[in-house]
Amino acid sequence: MTLVIGTDEAGYGPNLGPLVVAASAWRVDCDPAAVERRLEDAAAAAGATGPQWGDSKRIYRAGAGLSALEEGVLVAAALVGDAAPADWPALAALLGAEATPPAAGPPERDLFTALTLPRHRHDPDCREQAATLAGRLGALGVSLVALRCSVVQPREFNDLLDGGLNKSDVLSQYTLDLAATLTDHGQSPAGPAAGHRLLVWCDRHGGRRRYAPLVSRAFAAPLVQVIEETADRSAYDLPGRDVRIEFCVGGEARLPVALASMTAKYVRELAMHAFNEFWGTRQPGLAPTAGYPVDAARWRREAGAAVTAAGCDWREVWRRS
Repeated sequence: MTLVIGTDEAGYGPNLGPLVVAASAWRVDCDPAAVERRLEDAAAAAGATGPQWGDSKRIYRAGAGLSALEEGVLVAAALVGDAAPADWPALAALLGAEATPPAAGPPERDLFTALTLPRHRHDPDCREQAATLAGRLGALGVSLVALRCSVVQPREFNDLLDGGLNKSDVLSQYTLDLAATLTDHGQSPAGPAAGHRLLVWCDRHGGRRRYAPLVSRAFAAPLVQVIEETADRSAYDLPGRDVRIEFCVGGEARLPVALASMTAKYVRELAMHAFNEFWGTRQPGLAPTAGYPVDAARWRREAGAAVTAAGCDWREVWRRS
């Protein structure tokens, strides 16, 4: 059996809204060498059943609606939970994220917490799709065992930068910490060393090539063996622990990374819905934003009076680069 953990993010580039890092964990009943093909078959089985699982940038495009992205994430949530989540607190509990952001921010936290799901109607029901898909995946020896995410709000992000980290450090730290929390899903009653192999697949973090110190910290590994650090791929083994960790350009082509990408994007879109609703009611006519730099600068100019009137600290709203 092989445990495969895929990770990705949404919101790394924007100045507004949170950075969301997500992970999906899969048990695959085969040797590591056969995992890629088996997961390709699993993605095809999902598409035949209904939900699309793929790179979030392909599944969702601004203006095209949230339905396909939402369906894919909620079907996955129903696979690992008792039912499809009916609101943000239920989804947050399944993802291991905070249902209620801390009192220090963001200003739209109450609207975020009050979001009901799904935002779009799904037919057939996500639970029915999940039940059908579970059978098809089981026939392939594949099971989705966990979804997780971390939501890094602007104040926390800014505090980490003030503490000496850069943007890439923040992303890598949250990614590897999240992956490390999922490693116990590969354990059996016989223990973690009972023939299990752990693969961690991450999309590349900007232009970073060297991750060994971050891997060592997150996995409490005194020794990290560098396999490769090239323009396209960085790979590491943890000697004695049967663990391979990879950061690849185009990692979203792999199903575990793709579902992590979709989950991160979906949570980020929920957060931005609450953000735009909150500020739109305080400044009528304020155009919504996705938070990326050029439009974020426009939004900051137009929303400045509303932010001041609300008594908000810009550190709770604006993420520094």
